[in-house]
Amino acid sequence: MDYQTFSPHPDLSSLIKCYWTLEIPKASFYPRQRIVPDGCMEMAFILGDEIKRYTSENDYILQPRSCLIGQITEPFFIEPIGFVKTFAVRFYPYGLIPFVNVSIESLTNKETPIQNIFGNDLASALEEKIIKATDTEDRIQIMDEFLLNLLHKKSTVDQIVKSAIDTLMNSRGTVTISTMIGNDKNIRRKLERKFLKTVGLSPKKLGKMIRIQTALQLFLDQKSNNLTQIAYESDYFDQSHFIKDFKEFTGLSPKQFWKDEGMLLSTLFYKNT
Repeated sequence: MDYQTFSPHPDLSSLIKCYWTLEIPKASFYPRQRIVPDGCMEMAFILGDEIKRYTSENDYILQPRSCLIGQITEPFFIEPIGFVKTFAVRFYPYGLIPFVNVSIESLTNKETPIQNIFGNDLASALEEKIIKATDTEDRIQIMDEFLLNLLHKKSTVDQIVKSAIDTLMNSRGTVTISTMIGNDKNIRRKLERKFLKTVGLSPKKLGKMIRIQTALQLFLDQKSNNLTQIAYESDYFDQSHFIKDFKEFTGLSPKQFWKDEGMLLSTLFYKNT
């Protein structure tokens, strides 16, 4: 697997976490890959063979060649059916809203063709340019220009939401909403509505995702089975809370995680975040 990340144009860096590419040679068999929620949304272009996304144990859809993947609230499975070549944009949790006119919440847990987001003419022209580009550097330039043009026409991110998310990210998901805004229920409801509109998730859900990302990275970097230590370093109250969140977002216990070949792709993403 060849996974690489690249920086966007400086004027996009507050909204886009990275561009990334993934290439995997064609093989006779691929285990289904378990994709773990991370609080980010992505625009992906499938440049190789098609990819299955399972909707149940046996049923699947073929992912659109060019699509926007909304917030994922639970792990899902994909399976390449040949040569994998993907170019994608990974947005920060609040990073998509300045570029689109659709409801962020409506994109949750599915892939939406970019034609449904940007209109057929604009999306088809972008798709053609990405496909015909000679290399990754060319694709990055194409995406920079496309997104900068959209950005100039759109409103900015709600600064209250951005500040709250930045606080969650800087604290690794450990700061509570009550700590940030107090116990006023009206303010809390207002912030939650803004989060759903801007991010597609509640503040609490996003905080839990960010927190488990920290634990997963520690888990992968240290290759440690000392769950108590990892829970402590991730600021979990105890090991049982860590295991509960781990299962919620990966669908596995920590012990199962190490033995699951379906985590190879998510492991690659997390180790290179």
